[in-house]
Amino acid sequence: MKKIFIFLFFFISSNLYALEIRLEKIIDSLDKPWSLSFIDEENIIFTEKSGKLYTLNLINKKISEIKHNLSILEVGQGGLLDILYSNEQIYISYSENRGDWKTSTSVAKGEFNQKKIVFKNIFRAEPPIDSGYHFGSRLVIKDNHLYITAGERGEGMIAQDASQHPGSIIRINLDGSIPKDNPKFKNKKDWLPEIFQIGVRNPQGMSLSPFDNKIYMTNHGARGGDWFGTANHGENYGWKILGWGGTNYSGSKIGPKWKPGFTKAIKYWVPSIAVSAMTIYKGEAFKKWSGDALITSLKDQSLRKIKFKDNEFISEEIIFKDKIGRIRDIKIHKETGEIYMLSDNGELWRMYK
Repeated sequence: MKKIFIFLFFFISSNLYALEIRLEKIIDSLDKPWSLSFIDEENIIFTEKSGKLYTLNLINKKISEIKHNLSILEVGQGGLLDILYSNEQIYISYSENRGDWKTSTSVAKGEFNQKKIVFKNIFRAEPPIDSGYHFGSRLVIKDNHLYITAGERGEGMIAQDASQHPGSIIRINLDGSIPKDNPKFKNKKDWLPEIFQIGVRNPQGMSLSPFDNKIYMTNHGARGGDWFGTANHGENYGWKILGWGGTNYSGSKIGPKWKPGFTKAIKYWVPSIAVSAMTIYKGEAFKKWSGDALITSLKDQSLRKIKFKDNEFISEEIIFKDKIGRIRDIKIHKETGEIYMLSDNGELWRMYK
């Protein structure tokens, strides 16, 4: 398999040192892979946007397809999207076929089985929309709650309408029921009961930090205005009142980068890097990175490391760029700390020292 060796140089206390990073291609020829999740130390489960679900043994490279019962409409950015394995359960997000070319960001749950998984929906973003844009679709479990990013489907100001799901962060119990401390039951009576936060555009990255137990996420801006920030109970990121530093694709102004009353991101990118998946690093392989955010991009084809503290940006480093194509997902091996990434080139890569 193809291996790439990268030498990164950093200045620390005026002393130059080198950090050697290796990239190994594990498999290729996948069809638009979107997400992976570890089953155990040797096996992963992953999705292809076109609708296929597979397991892969990382040692012998054996791939096995898992049949499923999901009704998917692959349209534009939609398809079979994020996947999360937890305690023999599989949580999966997808663009559900709702008829008449309408789809929704939907999430289903099923018991893990090597041959076939029978899924049952536990969330469905309402209303269904005839659009191939901005599904969001990342999944995170925290304290027996499932967090879901639901993109605004290209509908702009729908993200400010909390009587509709698109453009929000969703929080439900693992069985699909509604937590009793969601914003609707606190101080947001007009919000739908599943909504945790509003005002997002297309959040395609989300991760729980093992250090502070906060949920961090990334969000696509329009023409500029990508950001990295936190998920916060009952708050509003401001799309499309705010432009986060970006403009419409026509070049016209959207709104200010930020103003009081709205959630402020930790880091913004202008121009856009097409920010995608992310994780907060914890592991032995790159121990000096502990607590830093590793953020991938599509258009920029880079892996970036963000150092931050108490929601304040400190520094950004580009780990590599233009090495493995558009990076769609990133996960950390819990035992080794090695980093696994899926690329739109149809490849799975391992990053190690």
